[in-house]
Formats: sequence, structure tokens, C-alpha cells
Amino acid sequence: MKEGNEKLLQANDQQWLQDVIGKFKAKMEWVSVKSKLKIPYTTVNGTYDDRATENPTGDLADGINWWTNGFWGGMMWLMYHQTGREEYKKIAEISEEKLDRCFEEYYGLHHDVGFMWLPTSVANYRLTKNPESRKRALHAANLLAGRFNLAGGFIRAWNDLQEGDTRGWAIIDCMLNIPLLYWASEETKDPRFKQIAMKHADTAIDAFVRSDGSVNHIVEFDPEHGGVVRTYGGQGYEEGSSWTRGQAWGLYGFMMSYIHTQKDEYLQTAKRIAHYFMANIPEDGVIPVDFRQPVEPRLEDDTAAVVAACGLIEIAKVVGTYEQRLFIDAAVKLLIAVDKRSDWTQASDAIVQYGSGSYHVKKHHHPIIYGDYYFMEAIFKLKGNDLYLW
Repeated sequence: MKEGNEKLLQANDQQWLQDVIGKFKAKMEWVSVKSKLKIPYTTVNGTYDDRATENPTGDLADGINWWTNGFWGGMMWLMYHQTGREEYKKIAEISEEKLDRCFEEYYGLHHDVGFMWLPTSVANYRLTKNPESRKRALHAANLLAGRFNLAGGFIRAWNDLQEGDTRGWAIIDCMLNIPLLYWASEETKDPRFKQIAMKHADTAIDAFVRSDGSVNHIVEFDPEHGGVVRTYGGQGYEEGSSWTRGQAWGLYGFMMSYIHTQKDEYLQTAKRIAHYFMANIPEDGVIPVDFRQPVEPRLEDDTAAVVAACGLIEIAKVVGTYEQRLFIDAAVKLLIAVDKRSDWTQASDAIVQYGSGSYHVKKHHHPIIYGDYYFMEAIFKLKGNDLYLW
């Protein structure tokens, strides 16, 4: 089916795909060298920052423990897989080794260890069988499993925040962290990790996914006895709204659970979220921060588009011919829109320029590293020779 993805593209889209791959190779050739000692999050005046050395707020979770710190290494492994160039492998290893400090500090770690060590240590181990990478990834998997709340059947999000008691909080984003647990069971043959992942996914179907295919961002459970207490709008516009990157996390995340378990309910849930997402794609393909936000100001988030595109392409691999075309066409529409708005020049280290962390932050429409990562991943998926890191 991998070759089928590219064959489904129209002739002009096939040429577009080759052009974008060429632009990725050209951009990463110089950006990787310029930023080889960094772990970027965003850009300042066009130049990548470095979360390995910078801590914007002083909070333990905002420096080396920042949740996006695995994506730069993931980009390097994707490029290594595509080109075979040892330079990308070496840069990825630098990034991975820097993350060892997270284990040493411990207190800044959180539920996003999947985002941090799947694209780094798990990727390294899959490609090179590096025993140190295996150890790091299993350490992270044990930390994630340790956040499981037995009474509620969920993995706790974050640690203590300014909002107060968050012991019962879980978020839709965690659907992309639990593949670390699936990998740990596959690697060790110990079913405990997979059981925790599936229990969290089952809880998420009931508590996060609404009947129309939209999703909640944050659900609060009773941490002592289980059961839903309330939901929060989180990074979306308001409670009950539809934060688009959350939609994308759910879409792609449930598809990941299906890939690892073959449980049909996960596939059907991914498709339900996908159909909701596709039904709300604007004519120009530019995704808002929240599908239910006010018309003005028009706040946009291309990172939601590229994450969703990855999920749509994965769904297309397992459905029938008619549905396959539907999902591929939607993914291509999103990716073409992002390509047109990206910076392929040397004016910016980043490619995707229109990221928004959440609706109510002050700063919008700026580069965020996972935008580049998932854009790259989606493009290589369309080509059919991607390295699946999840």
C-alpha cells in the first residue's frame, strides 16, 4: 500500500511532491549544520532558539525537559533514512544525548516523554540497534507507565500547574505518547505497557471523543475513584469548542493505536474524527486554531494541518479504494496549503511559519518545531518510503 499513496496523486501533485522533497533536502542541508548543537523550539529573528541551554520561564519543564525536544532529533532521523547521510545521524545522536539530563533532573518530566524519546531513542534503536538508545527508551516508557491512574483508567497529564489540583487531568495529546508503551511491550514482550496504553485509549474514546467526531482537549477525572468530573477548553477557544491540533492528535493518535493493536474500534474512532476534521477544512485549506472560534480574528495553525495530514495518510493505507482517495485528497490539500505559506529560503531556519500554540496566547503565527517535523513526516509518507517513528 505504501507505493499506492503516491500512485493516487494526480500527475501535477506527483510533481509537486517531488518538488517539496527537493526543497526539504535543500533546506535541511544548511539548517542542520547551523543548528547541529541545538534543540530548537521556535525562531528568534529567523534563527532557531535552543531549549537545551535556554529556559524561558525558569520552570523545570520549560528547558531541557520541554515537551517538543524530541522533534529536532526526529527530523534528523527522517533525513538520515531518506538520504543515508551520516551527518544527519550524528546530529540526531547529539540531540538524544542532551536529553539524558532530563532523566538526571527527573522533576521536570511529564506525560510527553513519548514525544521526546520516540523520535530520538526509539528511532535510533530501530535503525542502529544502539543498546544505550534502547535503555533510554525503556526508562522513558516506565516513567510514562508510572503516570497511569488505575481508578480512572487514564495517564495523568502534566504535573502541578498554576491552575491548581491537576491530579485528575488527562489530555487528548497523550494519544501520541502511548505508542512509546506499545513499543515497550513489543520490545520486551511484557504486556503491561500495552495494557496501560489500551486502557488509556479506551478511556479516551468514552471521555474525549464526542458523537460528532470533535474532541475535548482536557478531561478532569476523579483521581481517587474515577469518573469524569468536567471538561476544559484547554488550548482551544472555550469549553466545548474544537481545538484543531487536538482534533489532529486524536485523529492520528487513535490510528497509531490501531496500527499497534489492530483493534477495530480504534480505527473507527480515528475515521470518525477524520471525517469531522475533513468536513471543516476551509476552502483554502488553511486550518484555524479552533474550528469553533470567532470569525475574527482569523487565527491559524498550520501545525494542526500537518499532524492531521499524517493521520489521514495512515488511514488511507488500510481502507478501501474509494475511501483511500478521499483521505489522500484531503491530506494533499492541507499539505499544499502549508507548502505555499512556508519559508524555503535562508531568511528563517524554520519552514512552517504559521504555528499557534493555543488560542488564547498572545503570540500567533510563528514557527514551532513540530510543524516542520510533521510536515516532513507527511511528505515522506506520501512518497511511500517514510520511517515510521511511532
